[in-house]
Amino acid sequence: MSAPLRIAVLASGRGSNFAALLAARERGELSVEFVLVASDKADAPVLQLAQSAGIPTTVLNPREYTDRRAYDFALFDRIGASKPDLLVLAGFMRIIDGEALKPWAGRMINIHPSLLPKYRGLHTHRRALKAGDLEHGASVHYVTAELDGGPVIAQAALTIEAGDDENTLATRLLPLEHQLLPAVVALIATGRLALDDEGIQLDNEPLRKPLRWQKGILAP
Repeated sequence: MSAPLRIAVLASGRGSNFAALLAARERGELSVEFVLVASDKADAPVLQLAQSAGIPTTVLNPREYTDRRAYDFALFDRIGASKPDLLVLAGFMRIIDGEALKPWAGRMINIHPSLLPKYRGLHTHRRALKAGDLEHGASVHYVTAELDGGPVIAQAALTIEAGDDENTLATRLLPLEHQLLPAVVALIATGRLALDDEGIQLDNEPLRKPLRWQKGILAP
């Protein structure tokens, strides 16, 4: 059997998507090894979650660096030392320098709370509601220097209901995020999904459009 996929996670907050990955591993759905959880915030709950699971953690304070570029290179040097195969951004609330990202091309994914390419950046629930959208959702994509602009792997959608506000929409979307991210990581861990110069490849065939999470599976 091949060795488990080595994963490092970057997060700034509570780490609910990281918790979903942990739970999927415990259920036997993911053959992965978490080698590091890194954060830009020393009080981020995700760090305690990782430590409780026996996973190494690291924190770098952006204020201790002269600029974003210096911070990002230092952070990725620290991450690189853990030798991950895949870096998962799970609620990491910083824009990353494009040069720092280059060595990680095709090895870094992010989960974003919108149906990309709609609503890159922040306040996605608010913007979907303001636009009068009928549908909202989450996307998992490969990370590039373009903010939330990398190739989209998969999405999960829900109907916006009458009376929804930012909080209710976020609350209803979160369980879908917790299903979507482990499903995508499982495809990568089993070698079925990869990114090359031709784009996203699934089972050695080009992925023409993002997969959709439907009825408990990822489907074309």
